[in-house]
Amino acid sequence: MQGTVLAKCFAPRPYNLYRTLKTLCPREGVFILRIEDTDQTRKVEGSVDALVKDLNWVGIEYDEGPGKEGECGPYIQSERLKIYQDHITKLLVNGSAYHCFCTERRLNILRRNAIRSQQVPKYDNRCRNLTHDDVKEKIKSGIAYCIRLKLSSDCQYFEDLVFGNIAYDVSLNEGDPVLMKSDGYPTYHFASVVDDHLMGITHVLRGVEWQISTPKHLLIYRAFGWTPPQFGHLPLIINSDGTKLSKRQGDVRVEDYRNNGIFPLVLVNYITSSGGGFDHVVGEGVRLKTMDELINEFQVNKISSHPSRLNPDLLQECNRLEIKRRLQDDKLAEELINNLQDLIKKTYPQENLNISEEHLRNVLNWATVRITKIEELVTPKFGFLWILPAAEQIDLNKSLLEKLIRILEDMEKFEEQPLKEYLRSFSTENEVKFSTLMKMLRSALSGLKEGPGVSEMMHLLGKHQCLERLKAVLR
Repeated sequence: MQGTVLAKCFAPRPYNLYRTLKTLCPREGVFILRIEDTDQTRKVEGSVDALVKDLNWVGIEYDEGPGKEGECGPYIQSERLKIYQDHITKLLVNGSAYHCFCTERRLNILRRNAIRSQQVPKYDNRCRNLTHDDVKEKIKSGIAYCIRLKLSSDCQYFEDLVFGNIAYDVSLNEGDPVLMKSDGYPTYHFASVVDDHLMGITHVLRGVEWQISTPKHLLIYRAFGWTPPQFGHLPLIINSDGTKLSKRQGDVRVEDYRNNGIFPLVLVNYITSSGGGFDHVVGEGVRLKTMDELINEFQVNKISSHPSRLNPDLLQECNRLEIKRRLQDDKLAEELINNLQDLIKKTYPQENLNISEEHLRNVLNWATVRITKIEELVTPKFGFLWILPAAEQIDLNKSLLEKLIRILEDMEKFEEQPLKEYLRSFSTENEVKFSTLMKMLRSALSGLKEGPGVSEMMHLLGKHQCLERLKAVLR
């Protein structure tokens, strides 16, 4: 399977979506979705379905993975335990690994003593020197054990596709690492190496936090006698203030963005414009690129090694531009209109609403400079667009209001500018202060104290709605 490209299992968060998109971008290869669930303490029911839902939403389709079986399956690591057991046996046989019977209590004592002595906490490799008979006897006695890799004392060098030459001596900073835990599950380090090799992975692109683990992975490859893939580590994506992304500071999951009205293509362009790898930028006057365009544009040597700051304002601006773009496409505009109609019915279930498609389309076109997501159109600020405001008594002579209604009924050009000119003339002729007239009309038409201009509001609502609302004040 030469040329295979792997997207590793990732939590459904935008910065991990970014890494997946970067992994997808080579033009040739197979996209394999692998679920890494070897840490059973962190397993969350339904997380795989949620992950696939997020991928589908942004338009990412995998070639092999859960539900799409191929030659590399199974794709869930907890279903590959026999494979890992077979491979750990190979390392035990060739002397690259050994049984460790040290208890958690002993390991904690080692850790505390190292910290007290201001040394790097690490395993002292005590069980490395156990004889074959010692190991056999302890296993027979039922003593729990894990399997550790025998580290070599040489420095590991590799060429990082993003950061260049990297050198790190694992043995100076760590004791022999665990490959197989006492519960029979492999560690991430061991399982990922075995799976990458068996699945024919040629390039591994992952977060920079894994860079320090790569020399350890290279030692596992060497223990098996395998040729390692090429490694590249992607920079962190951080908040605009330089802090780490976290739930406390806003949306961090793809699901959050989806539920908050961000369009898939907007999120994809927003994320891929961070950290390099692409020529494109996003913003005013810049067309959003399709997934295929992004894949064809991507170049590893253009990835930045510096952390990339997210700009939330840019995300909102891009979403506004996407609404505008969709309104210019008949099919996409129809989807927007249907979505808005559903939102209105959900927000005002008690109302017997009969809103025309023309009104919905007019509102959407009008709102493109006022909103960044269509959900805003069902907030109290825009409620007047869909429902009658609560009837209020306004301080305007009844006969004067009746006169205004009669003239509005006869108006043929019920548009913003003619309305504005007429209302100003009306206030002068009838000796009503213009600002007072506007305040009263705004209240009668929308129930709001501030908002769009009154003539703008009247044009948007249309003659019929305006007259209905003004007449309601007379009742």
